[in-house]
Amino acid sequence: MRLGITMFATDRTMPPHELAVAAEERGFASLYLPEHTHIPVARTTPPPTGADTLPEEYARTLDPLVALAAAAVPTRTLTLGTGVLLAAQREPLVTAKAVATLDRISGGRVVLGVGYGWNREEAADHGVDWPLRRARVREAVLAMRELWTRDEAVFEGEYASFAPSWSWPKPAGPVPVLLGGAPGPTLFAHVAEYGDGWMPIGGAGVREALPALRAACEAAGRPMARVVPFGTVPTHAKLEYYAGLGVDEVVLRVPGGGRDEVLPVLDRYAAEHLGR
Repeated sequence: MRLGITMFATDRTMPPHELAVAAEERGFASLYLPEHTHIPVARTTPPPTGADTLPEEYARTLDPLVALAAAAVPTRTLTLGTGVLLAAQREPLVTAKAVATLDRISGGRVVLGVGYGWNREEAADHGVDWPLRRARVREAVLAMRELWTRDEAVFEGEYASFAPSWSWPKPAGPVPVLLGGAPGPTLFAHVAEYGDGWMPIGGAGVREALPALRAACEAAGRPMARVVPFGTVPTHAKLEYYAGLGVDEVVLRVPGGGRDEVLPVLDRYAAEHLGR
């Protein structure tokens, strides 16, 4: 089973290119970085962590695609993922170009983790009507896939549209899309329609959700989607549990910090779970 890492990369943490090199050297398979464009000071949306105060790292998050481009240059095998990209808040023509460029630069190592967001105020500043965010994400991903795969791409949707267009570069290969979120009929219908996998945040409830995900994929005439538990704090028992469910990759949570805080965690994870 592949093990990756995720960290809230900010202007105060270990730089992403250094983190990527350290991860690859220790045998980790992937690096995923999150996204927030900004955090409105006045907010009624409660923090997703359940804490009273939102951690400062949310407001200091690096742009994930720029940070992953820096991580691509000094690495050779590391999968470079977003965990998660907030597609409803992005213009798909520009984002498709950025993702395709990153995939070209990295030699086809990009995985696009996509989420629907939790911060109503952040989404509102991007003109996103909160109840419609899932529909916007769907169209954004479908529109980007058109641009990635068609020499002459066209898309007509309610939230994204463009006339027949040329857009290069194309990605080096297919860009897998993993959808993050809590299990349920709506999410699994989206995974089956336009995703390649499910990224359960924290990984709770995976076993109970698998039959519903499998049924959604079968109804869509597709093979079973990948399941990539994300932001996991690892134990031997937990990783064995995931392996027994057929999970082929788990993304481990690394605390945001400088080299002195991050490298000992990477060393411990590698020693305990990768035999390094």
